[in-house]
Amino acid sequence: MTLYTAWVGRRVEFPQLAYQEYVFAGAGNVPIFGQWVVPRQAKGTIVATYGITGSLANQTYLHLLAYWAVQRGYGVVLFDWRAHGRTGQLSPALPSDGIHEGQDYLAVAVGAQELGCPPPYWFAGYSLGGQLALWAGWTALGASSPLPREQVGGVIAVCPNLDAGRSLAYLMAHPWGRYLERAITRELQKLAHQLDQAHPQEIDGAAIARAHSIWTFDQELVIPRLGFATVQDYYDATSPLRFLGELTLPTLILYAEDDPVFDPSIIPDLVRLTAQNAWIDLVLTKYGGHVGYYSSRAGQKLAADPDRWWAWHRVLDWLDRQLTA
Repeated sequence: MTLYTAWVGRRVEFPQLAYQEYVFAGAGNVPIFGQWVVPRQAKGTIVATYGITGSLANQTYLHLLAYWAVQRGYGVVLFDWRAHGRTGQLSPALPSDGIHEGQDYLAVAVGAQELGCPPPYWFAGYSLGGQLALWAGWTALGASSPLPREQVGGVIAVCPNLDAGRSLAYLMAHPWGRYLERAITRELQKLAHQLDQAHPQEIDGAAIARAHSIWTFDQELVIPRLGFATVQDYYDATSPLRFLGELTLPTLILYAEDDPVFDPSIIPDLVRLTAQNAWIDLVLTKYGGHVGYYSSRAGQKLAADPDRWWAWHRVLDWLDRQLTA
C-alpha cells in the first residue's frame, strides 16, 4: 500500500484550490513559504506540511487534505518547511526535526491570523511532518508561545516519525528497508544540492559529498549547527516519544501496524504513552502502510467517504467532533 499510494498519489485528479501565496516569518525570522486559502465563515484553520522530502509543488497527498478541509469549512495554510521547496530557495536554514519547526508552525499560525485565517489552529502533518506537528503542539504549551492557549485547537499526526534512531536501524536491517532508505537518501542529496546552488556560501559542498545516507546527512549537515555531539543524541532529543505523555492538547495520531518505515518495537511504547494520556486519540490500524490508507471501493462505501483517501476523512471527522465537543 505504501508504494501503491505513492504511485497513485501522483496521478489523482481533483479540483484545485485558489491558493494565495505568502512568505511567513518563522522562528529566527527564517522566511517560510506558504500557500493559504480560507472559505467564508471558516470554523478554524489547519496549518500543515509534509514529510522528509518534497515540496508544495509535488505533495498531492497534502493538497488532498487541503481540498477536503475547505469543503468541510476549514481554512488551510500549507508551507514548505526548512530547506524544502521555495523555503529552501529563500533561506539556507537546515532542518531540525522539530526543534525550530515547532516554532515555525506557531509563527505561521500568527501570520495566517493576520491574513484572515481564523482560530482555532490545528497543526497537521504526516511522516516526518507528523513529528513536526507534534513538536508544534508541544511548543504551543510553552510559556513563550506567541498564540494564546484558547486559539490552539490541537495536533493531527498521520504515521508520524516517533523515534528516528530505532527506525533507521530497523530500515537498514531489512532489504526492503534498505531500498526505502536509499531512495530517501537520494532525495536528501538532491535537496542538499539545491540548497548549495541557492546559497553557495552557506552549504559545505564537501559535506554533501560525504552524506551518503540519512544518518550521514544529519551527521554532516544538520547536527553541527544545532550543537549535538552525535546523531543519536540528536534523534533522542527530537523524538516525540519523550513528551507524548505530557502533551495536553487534543491530539489525533493515525498509525499503521504494518508501516514498513518504522520499527515495530515503537508500537508498544506508543500504545502505553497514549493510553496514559486522555488528550491523545490513537487510531492504530492493522493495515495502512506508511501514509497509505487507500480504501477499497467497499471500504469507501462503508465509511460513506467521497473518495478513497481514508485517513483524511477520519482526520476531518475527528476535527468536527472536537469542535462540537
